[in-house]
Amino acid sequence: MRTSPIGIPARWLTFAMSAVFVLCWSSGFIGAKLGADQAPVLTILMWRFLAIAAVLGAALWVLSRRRRLPPMSWRQFGLQLVIGVLSQCGYTVTVYWAISLGVSTGTTALIDGVQPLVVAALAGPILGAVTRGRQWWGLMVGAAGVVLVTWADASSSEGAPWWAYLVPLVGMASLVVATFLERRVIDAPAPTVILAIHCGASAVIFTVAGVVAGVAVPPMAGTFWVAIAWLTILSTLGGYGLYWVLLRRSGVTSVNTLMFLMPPVTALWGAAMYDEPFTWTTALGLAMACGATWVVNCGAAERPADGGMAAKEVAGVAR
Repeated sequence: MRTSPIGIPARWLTFAMSAVFVLCWSSGFIGAKLGADQAPVLTILMWRFLAIAAVLGAALWVLSRRRRLPPMSWRQFGLQLVIGVLSQCGYTVTVYWAISLGVSTGTTALIDGVQPLVVAALAGPILGAVTRGRQWWGLMVGAAGVVLVTWADASSSEGAPWWAYLVPLVGMASLVVATFLERRVIDAPAPTVILAIHCGASAVIFTVAGVVAGVAVPPMAGTFWVAIAWLTILSTLGGYGLYWVLLRRSGVTSVNTLMFLMPPVTALWGAAMYDEPFTWTTALGLAMACGATWVVNCGAAERPADGGMAAKEVAGVAR
């Protein structure tokens, strides 16, 4: 059994990282609802990314002073800039906007939950990666579980215009494009540098947008700053940061299958925090999503290749 540099079996470490990733990514929907009651979307996003950009900028300054950062070409920087704009600006603004329009967190998570099927369908043609029959069955069961969890919520939602339900679909597509762009990067910089570039670009874009829209001044309510801390620590550092780490560790299909767990976890969290209904369909959908995640990742772990899906993706790109 392979072990990590700190002595923990690699499979256990991946499992632990995946569990934390699911919780942190799901926290973004809850945090978005928490902040949406206090300020406009642009205000929340502006201060969220300003906070994280300041923290990461300080970390990079310390690392550069200790000469622990390898040089990076303009090509690498430009590519990471594009990936950051798509995966952060394109994704987060649509999620926040949809929720502010009246789309529930569960429905928004449902639309994002379609992402694994899109990624699995495109992984072969674009990356040359292999999605096996067992994994396809897991993906379909996971999709069914996601629909089951949020169907009642989606059908009973009122107040949001019909086109609001298309907004998170655009964000999902933006994250998918960014994911495939990242998988074609062979000489990627360190994860800390990548996260700093992505968050720095988002901070600049949302700050300019907030100033132009006249909503740059934050409210003084304590709940607003709780939401900013929540989104900065849990959603950005935890969820977004682990997304890219796990993407290289486990591969596209395995990581994106974890997205199936977001809607049921969000529904469970919403029930506990906002008294949203949690029915037997929610429990059944959660069980289906968990089972689908195990099936797909178990299928990936059975491959003989040392790098799993990631190795096959790199091989496909090299061809």
